[in-house]
Amino acid sequence: MSLVKFHQPAFPSLVNRFFNDDFFQSYNQVAGKNEFHNLPAVNVKESEGNFQLELAAPGLKKEDFKVSVHENRLVISVKKESQNEEKAEKYSRKEFSYSSFQRAFVLPKTVDGEKIEASYTDGILYLTLPKKEEAKAQPREISIA
Repeated sequence: MSLVKFHQPAFPSLVNRFFNDDFFQSYNQVAGKNEFHNLPAVNVKESEGNFQLELAAPGLKKEDFKVSVHENRLVISVKKESQNEEKAEKYSRKEFSYSSFQRAFVLPKTVDGEKIEASYTDGILYLTLPKKEEAKAQPREISIA
């Protein structure tokens, strides 16, 4: 007999469905020992006209990022290398580090991949993914004759 019971809610929340369905399915990788022990957190917001992704990655420069779209897949990656060399009269010390990560998302069919924009401010990479015009269509009222 088990003392642990698992409870499955009768109606899964919309948030769980949003992140567990194929919608914005994510494929991730991380490497290196210094800055990126875990993958950076990503927030996904939806508005009427677009999706907004916010990726927390402090300590980087915008030049460290590579963002691309290929076959309806958005890929965000970082490769960062650094070297420190210290020379003194009797010794020399050289340290280097390498770290990287990659996050990939399958884009919904409603996103216009040709118009994605990105900016990096205060440690956060912002991506705006505009929706296609047909996805923005407003419901119209039908008169009854």
